[in-house]
Amino acid sequence: MDQLLSELSCQTGTIHRTCPKGQILSLIWQVGVPDILLAKISSIPFGKGIAGVAAERQEPVELCNLQENLGGIANLDAQKTGVSGSIAVPIFANESNHVIGTLGIGKFEPHKFTTAEKERITASAAAIAMILSHKDFCSD
Repeated sequence: MDQLLSELSCQTGTIHRTCPKGQILSLIWQVGVPDILLAKISSIPFGKGIAGVAAERQEPVELCNLQENLGGIANLDAQKTGVSGSIAVPIFANESNHVIGTLGIGKFEPHKFTTAEKERITASAAAIAMILSHKDFCSD
């Protein structure tokens, strides 16, 4: 993850794992998220926020400038991260359409991710899927 963030000049990153008892994403890793927001992003329902919408739609969700436009997706608290350009992609179980988590990254400046950048992020999500498929990160 550190390499991905460095390559794309991103300052924040999250990995959420889908809990087995429902459509809830549980935070299992983060970098750069302010402490004041950790409780709010520790458990996210499918369909809520950037990560939850990516999980529900089973496709990447991107906001070019989170500080100016929440896109009808992000919560107002998301602006407290200081992130502008952000993207979340679903993490799928072994070549299926079953969402086992999400990968989110963000930059402090406005940014529209290129097709090549989205492909790189999606490839990272696929690599993370191999790890998540073999571990139980949710307690409920």
